[in-house]
Amino acid sequence: MSNIRDAQRLPAELLYADELASLAQCDRAPRPAGWRLSPVGVRRFILGGASDSDGPRCSRKIFGNDIAVERAIVTLAGQRGLMLVGEPGTAKSLLSELLAAAISGTSTQTVQGSAGTAEEQIRYSWNYALLLRDGPSERALVPGPLHRCMAQGQLLRFEEITRCPIEIQDSLIPVLSDRVLHVPELGDAAMLLSRPGFNIIATANLRDRGVNEMSAALKRRFNFETLQPIRELKAEAELVAREVDRLLADDAIDTRLPPDVSELLVTVFQELRSGEALGVRLEPLSSVLSTAEAVNVAYSAAAEAWYFGAATPSPDTLLRHMSGTVLKDDADDRRRLADYLRLVRSKRGKQPSWQQLLDGERWL
Repeated sequence: MSNIRDAQRLPAELLYADELASLAQCDRAPRPAGWRLSPVGVRRFILGGASDSDGPRCSRKIFGNDIAVERAIVTLAGQRGLMLVGEPGTAKSLLSELLAAAISGTSTQTVQGSAGTAEEQIRYSWNYALLLRDGPSERALVPGPLHRCMAQGQLLRFEEITRCPIEIQDSLIPVLSDRVLHVPELGDAAMLLSRPGFNIIATANLRDRGVNEMSAALKRRFNFETLQPIRELKAEAELVAREVDRLLADDAIDTRLPPDVSELLVTVFQELRSGEALGVRLEPLSSVLSTAEAVNVAYSAAAEAWYFGAATPSPDTLLRHMSGTVLKDDADDRRRLADYLRLVRSKRGKQPSWQQLLDGERWL
């Protein structure tokens, strides 16, 4: 394994190793078989909690979907799979990763769905040198993520499941129904029974609905949870500032995102996302303006300030870096953005921070 200090991004079980270790030491609540933490501990790890006699302080990692998170935890305690759906950037993959880290101790047992995903990448494949020499045997079998998770009682993360062909999706039906994986090459009696703790967390993007629509049989074996964008301005601004500051620190960039710049950016994103500003209905953009996109814009503005000699990012640089986020493959989005900025200029143009923001319009 490479030195984790040199990694660009750590998996959740390493990034939050101290929190998970402290929770495991003091977690006395009932826990399902095969779980590292109790449902109470998993909830505290994901949604945060104050330090008290029951355990350590944990940082909040998911904002604005508390009830959905609690239902997701309960689902995984049973024997139905969990399907996380929502618009892009609503933290589906992050929640999946956090759940796997807290429950199984590892979040890296993952299948990335695509049109090219094959059944062998999910279930198992073969060491062909051993297969040709000795024939089918357990020694020649190369476990895939599904095989490993069933054998070890861990959670399997299946990202973007609707990007897979339907026949690949439906290969999960017998596993979710009977909790058994048949390996017919090893003989009629060869089967792998899942250990306690095994389950599947899948994610699906609502923008991809209809790409490879899930069969009714597979849908029945999942509980669906829809994650919503963060609606509270202050909470989203806090999250953006925290994530940007973390990324800047990781990259040894010695500047931070001012709170007023974070709030200004999130205001623009929320108004463009909702299609309404200052009581006026606007034509919505085709681009998805997620919190993750806001983090990318703010990070780029801060990195530009650092590398090109400014002390901190200023509001006028936000529009420069929003151009690649808002203006993508729909030419009409430029007009829609211009309509929004025209409205903002007429209503907020005298406010200093908005004046600075609007100065960046020349770069669009």
